[in-house]
Amino acid sequence: MSRSFTIDGVEIADASPCYVIAEIGHNHQGEIAQAKRLICAAKECGVDAVKLQKRSNRTLYTREFYDQPYKNELSFGRTYGEHREALEFGADEYRALLAHARDVGVTFFATPFDFESADLLAELDVPAFKFASGDLRNTPLQRHVASFRKPMLLSTGGATMGDVERAVDTILPINSQLCVLQCTAAYPASVEDLNLSVITTLRERFPQLVVGLSDHQNGIAMAVVAVMLGARVIEKHFTLDHALKGRDHAFSLMPEGMRRLVRDVHRIPAALGDPVKRPLPVEREPLEKMGKKLVAARELELGHVLTAEDIAIKSPADGGLPPYELERLIGRRLRRPIPFEDFVTFDDVEPLSEHAGAHAATQP
Repeated sequence: MSRSFTIDGVEIADASPCYVIAEIGHNHQGEIAQAKRLICAAKECGVDAVKLQKRSNRTLYTREFYDQPYKNELSFGRTYGEHREALEFGADEYRALLAHARDVGVTFFATPFDFESADLLAELDVPAFKFASGDLRNTPLQRHVASFRKPMLLSTGGATMGDVERAVDTILPINSQLCVLQCTAAYPASVEDLNLSVITTLRERFPQLVVGLSDHQNGIAMAVVAVMLGARVIEKHFTLDHALKGRDHAFSLMPEGMRRLVRDVHRIPAALGDPVKRPLPVEREPLEKMGKKLVAARELELGHVLTAEDIAIKSPADGGLPPYELERLIGRRLRRPIPFEDFVTFDDVEPLSEHAGAHAATQP
């Protein structure tokens, strides 16, 4: 069964380039101008899509949680609710950002954390929906978003395979456009906690689904490993400054890192090449310089019977015989005189007699 998943007209499959999503989240700090700068920077890095997070905070959180004091160096408000509201964009801001992304030429969508946010994003006609790991067990929200019949990406942080199967079984009867992302829901996630081998497990368990990685590790190398394992979607947090206020900035990629990530994952198919082991044209010159040939260790007369001491192994490999043919020259009589360091070929020696061949074979 062929894996295929399409976002905003771009098909994602095993044979396609890796699809890279820059997760802006709330790294815009509630500023529309900063969000636009992030979108432009992400596009310049070569990503396929940018993503935000949408919450309807008053309906999402319990009153107690919303009203709890939130006084720390990362806070944008006196309470957690005020903090979240300061970072939240409404419908008008989302319309402006969607238009900006279209002008820039990059796909824009978001993660809804609740029904109200999902409905808003559907009304705005975003081309895809992402589910955070915290909603992997939220089958009512999954069914609701699946009914929009837009591509869905499902993060699986903190999950058992049973949790993943439940979500997939909830969504697929309604919407076949689903991508499952391996994820470790730690911010940042250490290399030791990434469990990238789960990508292989997910590909085997869901042979019809594209599999990817939502990567919270603060480097780029592990995303490249994920693509080697078969991930075809990579999501990485993105910022313009690690020092900005907010939890996500420290482990987000800055433009130079994102540029390198996009470059490296797109290089993988070319680097893999094909499975045939063969010499390549680009190797010819270096290997001629480094390689070896068999040459005369001294001036050798016509009729001389060659011994191991008569032959030297020297660079460059610009003619003559390779060293592995040395044993086949020993005991042969020369048909011509060989100057010092001239290479020796089988044309320069007489055929080995049956008696001499048997004698040479018994020598230590």
